[in-house]
Amino acid sequence: MPRIKKFTVIAKLPPALEPLRSLAYNVWWSWDPEAIDLFFRIDRDRWINVKQNPVRLLGEVPQGRLEELARDDGYLAHLERVHSRFLAYLKGNSWHEKNPQAPEDFRVAYMSAEFGLHESLALYSGGLGVLAGDHLKAASDMGLPLVGVGLMYREGYLQQYLNADGWQQERYPLNDFYNMPVTLLRDEAGNQILIEVEYPERPVKARAWRIDVGRVPLYLLDCDFDANEPDDREITARLYGGGNDMRVRQEILLGMGGVTMLRRLDIHPTVWHMNEGHSAFMTLQRIKNLVKGEGLSLDHAVESVKAASVFTTHTPVPAGNDMFLPEMMEHYFRKYAADVGMGMDRFLGLGRQDPSDPREPFCMTVLALKLSAFANGVSQLHGATARAMWARTWAGVPEDEVPVTAITNGIHQQFWVSRDLAGLFDRYLGPAWIRNPSDPAVWKNIEQVPDAELWRTHERRRERLVNFARRRLAAQLKSRGAPNAEVEAASEALDPEVLTIAFARRFATYKRAKLLLSDPERFTKILLHPDRPVQFIFAGKAHPADNQGKDLIRALIHFMRENEVRNRFVFLEDYDMNVARYMVQGVDCWLNTPRRPLEASGTSGMKSAANGGLNISIPDGWWCEAEGLGENGWSIGRGEMYENPDEQDVVESEMLYELLEQEIIPMFYERGTDDLPRRWVMRMKNAMRTINPVFNTHRMVQEYTDRFYVPATQRRILMQANNRERSKALAEWKMKVRACWPQVRIADIESGPLDELPYGSSLEVTAGLYLDKLSTDDVIVEVYYGNVDSYGRIHDGRQAPMALQEAASDGVYRFKGSIYCDKTGQQGFTVRVMPSHPDLADKHETALITWA
Repeated sequence: MPRIKKFTVIAKLPPALEPLRSLAYNVWWSWDPEAIDLFFRIDRDRWINVKQNPVRLLGEVPQGRLEELARDDGYLAHLERVHSRFLAYLKGNSWHEKNPQAPEDFRVAYMSAEFGLHESLALYSGGLGVLAGDHLKAASDMGLPLVGVGLMYREGYLQQYLNADGWQQERYPLNDFYNMPVTLLRDEAGNQILIEVEYPERPVKARAWRIDVGRVPLYLLDCDFDANEPDDREITARLYGGGNDMRVRQEILLGMGGVTMLRRLDIHPTVWHMNEGHSAFMTLQRIKNLVKGEGLSLDHAVESVKAASVFTTHTPVPAGNDMFLPEMMEHYFRKYAADVGMGMDRFLGLGRQDPSDPREPFCMTVLALKLSAFANGVSQLHGATARAMWARTWAGVPEDEVPVTAITNGIHQQFWVSRDLAGLFDRYLGPAWIRNPSDPAVWKNIEQVPDAELWRTHERRRERLVNFARRRLAAQLKSRGAPNAEVEAASEALDPEVLTIAFARRFATYKRAKLLLSDPERFTKILLHPDRPVQFIFAGKAHPADNQGKDLIRALIHFMRENEVRNRFVFLEDYDMNVARYMVQGVDCWLNTPRRPLEASGTSGMKSAANGGLNISIPDGWWCEAEGLGENGWSIGRGEMYENPDEQDVVESEMLYELLEQEIIPMFYERGTDDLPRRWVMRMKNAMRTINPVFNTHRMVQEYTDRFYVPATQRRILMQANNRERSKALAEWKMKVRACWPQVRIADIESGPLDELPYGSSLEVTAGLYLDKLSTDDVIVEVYYGNVDSYGRIHDGRQAPMALQEAASDGVYRFKGSIYCDKTGQQGFTVRVMPSHPDLADKHETALITWA
């Protein structure tokens, strides 16, 4: 190849239009309707063709059109209005101004393998990335001092298309970074800002890009440039691409490289938040920085890192948690372990629930759990599921006490609510729905919206969805080489006045996309009913390696063809954020049929509800919390668990058919003399009134801030004071406890009479405890009691503290406590002891516990 000199060409804007450039390079425009209109007015067709990418639009629009706009007083007034609001937004009150009592250096680093900000930025695959993008948007609105950290992928995630048989195919178009709203970071001399990340073969260089998300910067690392070897350039080639070896390499770059990049940029977070386990290696880099850079001991460094780490797990499906063979981890981290003075067995134990099991693979989720002070699932049910999944990490600790809590996901409503509905909100709810979306009082005003006005607005959105679906179907058929007659027939697919239900998500088997097809004849009758028809819009991608997921898609296509329901049953290819917006804003109902409890949260149903859509869902994920808030949708069953999945599918498909036939369809088509479905509209209002104030990212980010971010920062300040005196003391105390704990035992238990005890009485319990070289201040002793089943196991256990009664006699201390008898029936009790220290983040942090 000849030597090529590279240069970059940027759009040439007339001076009067120069503010467009700053707007185009900040994703804020994507949740401001007037800003979107600003780009839409430049060239409607081109705006659609460039996937609503403002940077590419400005580069492709003819210069003559730009000059014309520069002379258009109406357009200039529009630009001035939007740009002024944008500048005011950037200068708005920061979180520190609203929270003057907070630590001055408070700053959060939010690390994720993917970020779904907008469809023009193909750096996401699905819900995890979209949630991360909404997290940044809400943090920006709140003025929270937060930075995002991720990877800049050359190809992003797959684009989907179906072959003639309905089998998913993939293509991977290249991201053109220089025509995207991203900026390559340079130093004062104009040179690219580079970092080096160690790999066994050689160090790899990475450069940094920045995306501005309102007031929040997102920094992304990229290896695909000439300074690296061809193999190393592939690290950032594709999101979730390659096998386990590539996955480890990507996660080293994300975690360890992300920490190195922020140091290079002189950004020093007080809290580090791992959004899923992909970025968990960042804890290892921070440990190394403290050991090598500040001379801390390994144990001291571990305590310092743990104090400021937050971890969110997103998947209750085992396959969704990255696990690597010990041999692979030894290859990549042998040198690291030696550098920080850690034996390889101890290193591998960081990623194992049972560190003593040499066959157990290294799990990124376990690494994150062990090196975080705070951990959570993404719905209340998922929190319980996660505690069960990872209970072996805290062997002996009752499942309900495993230190994994829950913060339920939310959505950024301004981004997902339709422009038409936002106009109604502005008129009847006022600006408070934007400023304070978590206030229930704001959403009570939805009752002030006239039924007719709300319904007309919703019908417009459904009509736009139908028109969008028809255009997309025609384009799909044309690209597949379908006959002209079939392409033309796409213009008759769907009906803007028919009950429209959507199913759109990743096509994994546990999401059960085929549940509706359990009885094809019955389902066909529902679709084609002469007076009360129903239409379904399906969309979603299967993972490229998931043939079972691809087979689900093919089954839907075959059903459509074999039963002649093309006008009532469609599949939209290449589901992305643009398709999602049309669907959540336009459908009447959102269908969700996961196999409980495998849906961690789910947010697409929240987006539909924000637009007045009604959920039809298995009680799983977030819907378990929403369904009890009022008549805001329908539940399929009551959350029953089945041992036989085939039986479950039969029972729940029958429930779904009955819901559709007996409740949902009749209610939709029940009209008064004014042709309004009053009961349906009432339920729409209930959905918005009950769901919108709870399931939004402003509430979610505020909860993370109050429960995790601020306490972690305060804990970090405490541990770093006086030359890290307390963190050093805590590390030394843990070493002492671990050395003595094998000898700790409960020597005996005594109690009062165990005959029938009257309700309201107390049962005194004493226990002898041998502590080896530990003092009584080093432990907490508790009576553990509750209902006893037929196997002698305690269920729904409770704890009562035991206090020191007598000093050591022959090395045995006596503790005393009492049980208050406030439940009838057979009860049981035992005694347990755990390490205790005022600086532990949780009483089970050490994962040590001894039972009688």
